[in-house]
Amino acid sequence: MPLLRVKDLVKTYQVGDVAVRALRGVTLEVEKGEFVAVVGPSGSGKSTFMHILGCLDRPTSGEYWLEDRDVSRLNDDELSAIRNRQIGFVFQGFNLLARTSAVENVELPLLYGPAKVGAAERRKRASAALQAVGLADRAEHHPNQLSGGQQQRVAIARALLNNPSILFADEPTGNLDSRTSVEILDVLQGLNDNGLTIVMVTHEADIAHFARRVIHFRDGRIRKDEAVKPRARASEVLKTMPVLDD
Repeated sequence: MPLLRVKDLVKTYQVGDVAVRALRGVTLEVEKGEFVAVVGPSGSGKSTFMHILGCLDRPTSGEYWLEDRDVSRLNDDELSAIRNRQIGFVFQGFNLLARTSAVENVELPLLYGPAKVGAAERRKRASAALQAVGLADRAEHHPNQLSGGQQQRVAIARALLNNPSILFADEPTGNLDSRTSVEILDVLQGLNDNGLTIVMVTHEADIAHFARRVIHFRDGRIRKDEAVKPRARASEVLKTMPVLDD
């Protein structure tokens, strides 16, 4: 069974008297362990698609199954539970609390989740997540003491804290320079190598080709769905890139 599948997904927004069709019958499947990039120009529907997959929005019609649940029919509380337990999010903005250390920022999902987790267990899991993204030595640093790439690593660690089934990354390199973008992709590729399913939205074709599969959106429809072979390895690309001065 695919990890997620959508069938005939339609999303229509009403803007005054005008009906804007953001998605026009999207059907696809994503298998467990895939690294998928979703690309397309502004207004193509890719961000709307990501929001529906992440349970941040509802389709106007169509089906969305995440594992064995028909997510498109869940109520708000059930959608919230799905987001907390099964989904990790990484956005273009890092959304870190300025007066809170890296490790405390990572702990936040456990503070506000439904399950009560003790302080020692929160710190243990947050430290492990920072270790997974190569930032264990910056655990006590605050966001203003971290580079943009390091802040995005903290955001990725936070997204991993509840061991999600799938990670959604919405323009995760949008605020970063070229080398730092590849460093973040190296982190994502490493997580995917360890079995994490990743769906990444980007408008940059060179970023998309670090994934294993690229889905092209235009005018609310999928225009092309292709496997990327050979897949570029971010770790190898980094060896050819100059180190930027601070």
